[in-house]
Amino acid sequence: MSDNGHSKTIELPASITVRELAQTIKASPIEIIKTLMSNGVMANINQQIDFDTAAIVAAEMGFEAVLEAQEADLEEDLGEVPLWRRVIANEPPENLTKRPPVVTILGHVDHGKTTLLDAIRHTNVAEGEAGGITQHIGAYQVEHNNRLVTFLDTPGHAAFTAMRARGAQGADIVVLVVAADDGVMPQTREAIAHAKAAKVPIIVALNKIDRPNADQQLVKQQLAEVGLVPDEWGGETMVVPISAKLRQGLDDLLEAIVLVADSMNIQANPTGKVIGSVIEAERDKSKGVVATLLVQNGTLKVGDTVVAGEAYGRLRAMFDYRGRKVETAEPATPVSVMGLNEVPPAGNIFEVFDSEREARVVITQRKAAQEKKAQQKSTLTLEQLFNQVQAGEVQELRLIIKADVQGSIEPIVNSLNEMSTKDIKIEILQAETGTIGESDVMLAAASNAIVIGFNTTADNAARRLAESEGVSIRQYDIIYRLTEDIEKAMKGMLEPEMRERVIGQAEVRAIFRISKIGKVAGCLVTDGELRRNAHVRVLRKGKEIHTGEFQALKHHQDDVREVRQGFECGISLKHFDEFEEGDIIECFVLEPVI
Repeated sequence: MSDNGHSKTIELPASITVRELAQTIKASPIEIIKTLMSNGVMANINQQIDFDTAAIVAAEMGFEAVLEAQEADLEEDLGEVPLWRRVIANEPPENLTKRPPVVTILGHVDHGKTTLLDAIRHTNVAEGEAGGITQHIGAYQVEHNNRLVTFLDTPGHAAFTAMRARGAQGADIVVLVVAADDGVMPQTREAIAHAKAAKVPIIVALNKIDRPNADQQLVKQQLAEVGLVPDEWGGETMVVPISAKLRQGLDDLLEAIVLVADSMNIQANPTGKVIGSVIEAERDKSKGVVATLLVQNGTLKVGDTVVAGEAYGRLRAMFDYRGRKVETAEPATPVSVMGLNEVPPAGNIFEVFDSEREARVVITQRKAAQEKKAQQKSTLTLEQLFNQVQAGEVQELRLIIKADVQGSIEPIVNSLNEMSTKDIKIEILQAETGTIGESDVMLAAASNAIVIGFNTTADNAARRLAESEGVSIRQYDIIYRLTEDIEKAMKGMLEPEMRERVIGQAEVRAIFRISKIGKVAGCLVTDGELRRNAHVRVLRKGKEIHTGEFQALKHHQDDVREVRQGFECGISLKHFDEFEEGDIIECFVLEPVI
């Protein structure tokens, strides 16, 4: 650091966290965050900001920032940075070259994501060969002013977050499609939550501007209210008016993508370690396993031995998005490959090894590590939070809030925001109405967050996913108990959490009236088993109408302790007999979270 006239010169890396910037210029992190907010950037103390943003903050505090000639060794903990980004960070700087940005498209259903992808593909595919595309491989490249842009043709935040949960996070930039005649909708907010959690820059494509009821200014106001302040209003978010149907504004959108990419300094080493992400994969009857791979560093070649998760193989052939055979694929190039022994899950990282023997050794080690991890898997629960804070491992508690009605969300969010302290920041990634679904759990898994339900339930698929991914779901029906638990957790006083585990389901097929007992439900067990001493709830059209205990559980005329899947049974419950045909009876037990 040197004093030059009125301002001091400091060297900053290409990206830096708010905490590190505060330490570098000897300022309070709160001051840095306030300065960022005044410039339209919402960031927390551990969030990475790029050099340009850091330089503006430094300038306002009397420092002149210059880019470090060479970034320091990045072997330190990079938190949620994907593995392939870490590989690139460790490449010799002199070998790094600019690569095309990778873009994914998110947004609300029916706002035009697929139409936009199709319009871009058929208008701008490199060399005008849109008609030459013979196969769908989940990704393709377009050309704009002699610059390539790679699009992931897998619209939807579920796919985007599934990749991030597996360590891939293939996209550099998110294009958020918002209809000018419909505005910010629930899935729009959900997509924003997923993109922000991934710390990926967002460009808004304001679609359907040709509609007579389009209101661009209203939508921009709605975007500003959810933290995406348009650049024309002094914010950081580029909002590009388009009509995917009429193919208007597509060049402007591509120009915005290139501008954002230039500000991010997206690089890779074509001669370095080969690593990338699996975009999609399937087993073809005639070709065997066919996988779409996105190369993110190095150059992939035909004949390379690839390992993706627990799949491996020597690449027999590679095809580009036009279906043409290729021998090599450089960074940011999507290719369809043949030669893997099994179908790898989308989002898995792939790497190249010297031989199939080495690949098999790696897979054996991975399987053993996966089994060990499954046995030791622990969830970031409220109970564990305080200990991790004391050890300096966690500085923020990330929450996903799902409630029954919109009116419940605001007081919950306001109460939680007021509880943030200098030691623990509460970050609410998403606050929406509805039941807790797989998408919520996947976002929590990818972000190490806890799901909070208020007067709402989690569907079976979400519960199963939560169990396999190690996600904590807590459910409440009184706001003060919710906030009290969070406060106790922050003070380290919370009692051990009891987790609900669904063990079986039955469907009501008939209803009988028996004197002295009341109505009895004749049921078929459709999943798992029902246990006499377990808890039970009744669901009608997806909504919970009663929770309680069994009064009797019978198979034919016999009282039984349990009834398994595929068998019929008679059920009566304590304090409830208003059964209807089609009701679902769910059986669950409470277990302490270890």
